[in-house]
Amino acid sequence: MKLCRVAHESLSEPRYAILTEHTVELLAADERGLTQISVHPRSSAAHFDLAEVKMLAPVAPSKIVCVGRNYREHAAELGNKMPDEPLLFLKAPSAVIASGDEIELPAASQQVEHEGELGVVIGRLAHKITDDPLSYVFGYTCVNDVTARDLQRKDVQFTRGKSFDTFCPVGPWIETDIDPTCVTVQTRLNGEVKQKGNTADMAFSVAFLIRYISEIMTLYPGDLIATGTPAGVSRMKHGDTVEVEVTGIGILRNSIGVLL
Repeated sequence: MKLCRVAHESLSEPRYAILTEHTVELLAADERGLTQISVHPRSSAAHFDLAEVKMLAPVAPSKIVCVGRNYREHAAELGNKMPDEPLLFLKAPSAVIASGDEIELPAASQQVEHEGELGVVIGRLAHKITDDPLSYVFGYTCVNDVTARDLQRKDVQFTRGKSFDTFCPVGPWIETDIDPTCVTVQTRLNGEVKQKGNTADMAFSVAFLIRYISEIMTLYPGDLIATGTPAGVSRMKHGDTVEVEVTGIGILRNSIGVLL
């Protein structure tokens, strides 16, 4: 099932909806946020054509936990060795934008790159979990962990280079029914394939990451885990279009602009 988050002139606030081929079906009024959505969401009587609504980022996370160097070839292309444990960093939630929004290139960087990733959306509170980690997942989405590579290298740590406004496109929706152990992650720049990998090649699986992160910090419903990027990262410039596609989910598409 595909769940999206939409805005419409008739709605007082964004609402979650079930996405069909040409329409969105708003969820029942008591299922407005991820904490209220049941295992089998109930639709309301309200339907809109896709053309009538604005698709928003499907999550508004309290935190974005990212995993660095989770694909061996990506670590190698940047001249880094593989870590013995997951390399975690945080990305500012204010960086989140939706599919179709514009990624803004900051004047402070001359090397802004794409990083297409599988995103994991947490569905219930996870704290030092001992049972099945995947049972804490609400669904999956596409993420572009946009990175100012020159600033990342300059600063050594990742916060500034990863957290400019617009540096975390997410979407276009949440898919609840995929197997995260074997899906293809592909990034295209102006139609040319730049990255292509499979989650089967990740050093640390989605299940391992959820359990590991929950030992460090409590994960709340709506929190987002970006699971790492395959090899092939490259620079984006003004006027480009970048697409991140994950098998079984869809295509996250954004144009590249300049921060004025």
